[in-house]
Amino acid sequence: MKMIDLRSDTVTQPTPEMREAMYRAEVGDDVYGEDPTVNRLQELSASLMGKEDALFVTSGTMGNLIAVLSHCQRGDEAIMGDLGHTFLFEAGGISALGGVFPHTLPNQPDGTLSMDAIRQAIRPNDVHHPVSKLVILENTHNRCGGVVLPNDYCEQVGTYAHDHSLKVHLDGARIFNAAIALEKPAKELAAFADSVTFCLSKGLSAPVGSVLCGDHAFIDQARRLRKMLGGGMRQVGILAAAGVVALETMVDRLAEDHARAKVLANRLSQLPHIEFEMGLPQTNMVFPSISKNLQIDAPELVKRLKEKGILAGSVGPYRLRLVTHYGIEDNDIDMTVEAISQTISKIQ
Repeated sequence: MKMIDLRSDTVTQPTPEMREAMYRAEVGDDVYGEDPTVNRLQELSASLMGKEDALFVTSGTMGNLIAVLSHCQRGDEAIMGDLGHTFLFEAGGISALGGVFPHTLPNQPDGTLSMDAIRQAIRPNDVHHPVSKLVILENTHNRCGGVVLPNDYCEQVGTYAHDHSLKVHLDGARIFNAAIALEKPAKELAAFADSVTFCLSKGLSAPVGSVLCGDHAFIDQARRLRKMLGGGMRQVGILAAAGVVALETMVDRLAEDHARAKVLANRLSQLPHIEFEMGLPQTNMVFPSISKNLQIDAPELVKRLKEKGILAGSVGPYRLRLVTHYGIEDNDIDMTVEAISQTISKIQ
């Protein structure tokens, strides 16, 4: 039985063009800075983000960790959302490995942190307090529904942070999804940030890797930290080659994922006992909620869908997470809606 995997866009498989590029990749020792394919990926990434330099890293989590360690010293404070990836899903690395204190603020439904909350969070110059050094934003915002942060809001945060001597890091794991949704170049969305990470291995479909971008001095420090964390890689152009293909061929294709997510959400919204409390999708993430009157919770529904060949995620007792991506076709959407409809009808 074919499994339709909607758990995440991390399950994407590399394209045939990526596999061919990996096979033919010109390589060298990247720790010496001699891998030409890695260098090409980093130059392309820096250009797309509008930054001076870039560093290929193994994952978005590593990229975010390196960014925080570059911007902050032990005992410093990083301001971030309580639903942000760095706070929820990165194993507490900034504290465990960097001694950096996370100051969490409530994420608003649109993924933002209120400006009033940011203003109040920045510490006065007082020996009793940690030093506020960094603000972290996430775009698109995963746990808020794959929503896109407004560009004027991001610029406002950047201006305020810089005026108060704070740096800004953008967790842009899916920044190209945001760029497609807003019909703006990614560099415009990252312009306010001192550093930005983006993932190659989600919707862009490369098998592994993320890129961290910033100015030359920042990337010099980041490179040293990458080595310290065990991330110094050698003939890694074999992987970087897929990243180059991803950036050159897969960005515009993300619009297909967004379109299918909207179709999936619209069709699910017509089913009984399905609601969209978080709103309809802006990008490739669909978060339907099931009515509590249905007498089944989301984890149990996920289990029953798996029996029908549909892999889904649950992000709460009554909420599913479905993510469209490369490899999901129109017929898969039809089959998913039918499976959910049949499952619900048997419970009523």
